[in-house]
Amino acid sequence: MSIEGKGSTKQRILYSYAADKGNGERSTLLRFIKPNDVARTGLLTMDFADNDSNQWLYLPALDRVRRIASSRKGGRFVGSDFYYEDLSDRDVAMDHHRIIGQDTVGGVKCTLLESIPVDKKNSVYSKRTSCIHSKILIPLRIDYYENNQDAPSKRLQARKIKRVQGYWTVFDSTMYNLKTGSSTKLFTLDIQYDQGIPDSLFSQHGLSDDSREIPFRPDGAASKGNAYETN
Repeated sequence: MSIEGKGSTKQRILYSYAADKGNGERSTLLRFIKPNDVARTGLLTMDFADNDSNQWLYLPALDRVRRIASSRKGGRFVGSDFYYEDLSDRDVAMDHHRIIGQDTVGGVKCTLLESIPVDKKNSVYSKRTSCIHSKILIPLRIDYYENNQDAPSKRLQARKIKRVQGYWTVFDSTMYNLKTGSSTKLFTLDIQYDQGIPDSLFSQHGLSDDSREIPFRPDGAASKGNAYETN
């Protein structure tokens, strides 16, 4: 759900599918189902072991798959506060990292980790500062800096984390645009892991044919588990 600076809201519903092959290789497919103006729109992201990534967007009105140019990494995805880059996986080796202190999020202590791109050309951000939960190793807050500015331009904050099938998973998070005052809330309603999703789903043919996804949509049985929340 996106909230604009003047208080108007837009709500969208989507499915997300992912396959992690290790060694920096990961594929993700996002598919909108509501409202009608974005229904069946899909985004395919493929991250490779060499720290490169490709993205394709499927536009059902045109029945066309279009590759997202690397110059558009800083573009807003379907009008949300998430950039295209925010929807791709970033390998650890792509940044220089250092611990710069401690902080708290919602009363919970966490470790501040500064991450600066090794290659400035492969990120729209000049720096990211993450507040990492020391036990579950998940960022409770990430501040994003652009154009070497001293103040962050965006902030992603997790509010509810649950353990599902042994994996700690963020169920409620918000991306804030600190310059405009708008925000995008992301709620996970249900999730299932280890389904054995085939590689064929993560292809341009799979992107343009949403019927292939139906067997892998959650049925509500696997999302129960321990919860962790911040305020």
